[in-house]
Amino acid sequence: MDKNTVTLKVGLVGDAQVGKTSLMVKYVENCFDEVYTQTLGVNYMERSINIKTTEITFSIWDLGGEAEFTNMLPLVASDAVAVLFMFDLTRKSTLSSVKDWYRQTRGFNRTAIPFLVGTKYDLFVDLSDAEQEEITRQAQKFARAMNAPLIFCSTSASINIQKIFKIVISKAFDLKLKIPEIQNVGEPILIYNERSDRADRADRADRRVSAREEMRGH
Repeated sequence: MDKNTVTLKVGLVGDAQVGKTSLMVKYVENCFDEVYTQTLGVNYMERSINIKTTEITFSIWDLGGEAEFTNMLPLVASDAVAVLFMFDLTRKSTLSSVKDWYRQTRGFNRTAIPFLVGTKYDLFVDLSDAEQEEITRQAQKFARAMNAPLIFCSTSASINIQKIFKIVISKAFDLKLKIPEIQNVGEPILIYNERSDRADRADRADRRVSAREEMRGH
């Protein structure tokens, strides 16, 4: 039986040293290097997987986080099906930077599915409970504003790496997933169901109820 072939381009953006290259290498080659190597411009790797009769190739583009490489953002963002906006869970400044990365990336691609990905979860758990809660709440707020799945991961501990790309596939092809969501502070957050649709439906229902009540009052 002939196979269908599909290529999904995924862009990785975020500040320097948040773990973009590590995540890409971990997913493609299943290895982790503790020695930091700066990305000079853009890295690129591919991984193919088979789902029934379809071969899906992830074309993963990793942009160096230093300011001098932002002129290469169009190369990473253009035609991407999904963009992972990545931050280091132990450095709050990298989460704040997501706002700028999101704004700049949207200038080149308004249709890519955004993901908010917190890295280094294995180090995050060593922070105080108060710090963990503050960072988690802020990340949840950003993810809601972006209408993006929120995922905490660790390349060194192999936490949620495979799930990120499973969720990319589910979003790209509008497929149902049975991966349990995780929302508790201190745990490896995994929130991917679209709440905006449910919120919109609930809001519309509330407006209909209010309209009916107003009609009855006249």
